[in-house]
Amino acid sequence: MTTAYILIADSHRARCFERETVGGTLVELEDFVSPHGKLAREGHGRTAHAGTQFEPATSEAGKERARFAQQIADHLNAAVAEHRARSLILIATSPMLGEIEPRLTKAAALAVTHKVDKDLTHFTGPELTERVKKALDASA
Repeated sequence: MTTAYILIADSHRARCFERETVGGTLVELEDFVSPHGKLAREGHGRTAHAGTQFEPATSEAGKERARFAQQIADHLNAAVAEHRARSLILIATSPMLGEIEPRLTKAAALAVTHKVDKDLTHFTGPELTERVKKALDASA
């Protein structure tokens, strides 16, 4: 029996599911919510000239997204290292895929069987199961 962990994430929420067999039932294991996931991008400040200055690309929202991605990656890394997950399926928005992937250990990165750029965080139950199936079929 092969246990796959399926991560469904955006920059505000990530849900980790377990699936024992291909096409099997999704069992939710974790629901991560970024404590500051809805931070607005602050892009102005005051200067000595009473002008406007813009912060570098690593705004507070970007830093929070990086911290959130690290928390998710730590969970996936541990699941692979502890042999709870034989494979990883990442279904996330493009920015989150870009944040999570570099934080995976070598073993976890090798366990990734599918990467899908899609936001399914708002779906639940049978509709989520069906959308995951369609996303995986489309990526094959």
